[in-house]
Amino acid sequence: MKKLFKLLFSRLFFGGVFIALQLAVVVLTLYYFRDRYVQVQSVFTVFSVIAVLYIVNQEGSSAFKIAWILPIVFLPFFGIPLYILFGKKRVPERKRERVSGMYLRYKSAMDPLLHDDGPHRLPTEDARLQSTYLEQFAASPVFTNTETEYYPSGEAFLPALLEALEGAKRCIFMEYFIIEPGEMWDSILEVLKRKAAGGLDVRLIYDDMACIMRLPRNYPQEMERLGIRCCTFHRFQPVPTGTLNNRDHRKICVIDGLTAFTGGVNLADEYINRRERFGHWLDCALRVRGGAAYSFTLMFLAMWDYIRGEDDDPVAFRPLPEELEGVAGDGFVQPFCDSPADDEPVGETAYINMISRARRYVYICTPYLVVDNEIMNALTSAAKCGVDIRIITPHIPDKWYVHLVTRSYYAPLLRAGVRVYEYEPGFIHSKTFVCDDAYGICGTINLDYRSLFLHHECAVWMYGSGAVADMKSSFTETLDKCVEITPELYSHRRWYVRLGQSLLRVLAPLM
Repeated sequence: MKKLFKLLFSRLFFGGVFIALQLAVVVLTLYYFRDRYVQVQSVFTVFSVIAVLYIVNQEGSSAFKIAWILPIVFLPFFGIPLYILFGKKRVPERKRERVSGMYLRYKSAMDPLLHDDGPHRLPTEDARLQSTYLEQFAASPVFTNTETEYYPSGEAFLPALLEALEGAKRCIFMEYFIIEPGEMWDSILEVLKRKAAGGLDVRLIYDDMACIMRLPRNYPQEMERLGIRCCTFHRFQPVPTGTLNNRDHRKICVIDGLTAFTGGVNLADEYINRRERFGHWLDCALRVRGGAAYSFTLMFLAMWDYIRGEDDDPVAFRPLPEELEGVAGDGFVQPFCDSPADDEPVGETAYINMISRARRYVYICTPYLVVDNEIMNALTSAAKCGVDIRIITPHIPDKWYVHLVTRSYYAPLLRAGVRVYEYEPGFIHSKTFVCDDAYGICGTINLDYRSLFLHHECAVWMYGSGAVADMKSSFTETLDKCVEITPELYSHRRWYVRLGQSLLRVLAPLM
């Protein structure tokens, strides 16, 4: 009852009612023209043909195109308006230019910290090629003066985060998809309040749509009164718009430009299992300390200035030279971000590059497995060539319909020799790739269409770092808590499950 009461008086409910009223206007308008059905149908048929031709000629995933073509062809009255509102992946040109310009400006601030020839220092050709792609197409330099530490659970991450926050001397920048009051966030907020009162520059960004049922509308003002500068990404408006598809899914905490955290962990109690939602919640985080942390500083500042319309001086937030001198190098570390403000699928390409260059194994953790042909072909081709591909997904889902679609992808993977496991105790939210005891990626990028094409994301590519070995150890330990999905087990699905998966699979790119 309490949850229902909260929902009925939430921004989401009133916004949904307002959107429903707008859609009702469309329906009533069509009803008004019912006596001219043939003429209206003819007009919509022409528009459907135009829309289909437009979609077919766009760049991007063929599966995404098909998922929109079907409703446009069969339900043109609703399919065309919905596509206009929600189907376009492309961010408006004005926003694209603004975001791209900010990233380029902040990229130039990185140059004084780089005293080497970038990816050419990497010892293998495969590593150089992977790193070169991220440098050239994600404006992400590679660092050697950086330490890494991997946290295999939210419970291990929180004490490390609190300790780092307590040691902050100049600034704290936090950008998270989800924030919710509770044991985890309250303990963090207590430190932030003290640091802000002590004169530090403390800033907070969260995704408004993700937090619409978790935080009050005036939460940014509450934070500002505490001395914490705060803003939301894409403030929810009760108007149907394609920007609802573009979320800030990143998880970033940067301290003094010297230490940064990322990974799958949001700031809510289920991520540290103080609240049970879908069985045991398994997640992970990564700390980088040294030059690479400044990449996260610039990612944050670019987003902050995009939202607030400000113009920070990035030089003011560089780590101090004497601080960098005390950092021991730990392999090659390359933070990168992916944005829907361009047409470059950075996250997907980084994953494919790692899969296609694997020689012995690739171990993957992902909460969702809703992929396009490019990733599917990379996984199956590598497995057919003898590479040991293993994937862990949840056994207890957070979204039943997405889990059905995830399982629908098992068949071609199993036929190719990919080994698929489900984490039996509950929900696994980690997003990690480990390859050949050498490479690793840890960050926020799920293997689904939203993460790969629609959301703002971030991650760290590593070569020869200590965190890579820890990621592998964590993966192998997690396997002991998983059930392997064999072809025999998979074939025992009930007929209605198969039917549901087939129907939902068509709409997979829209989930």
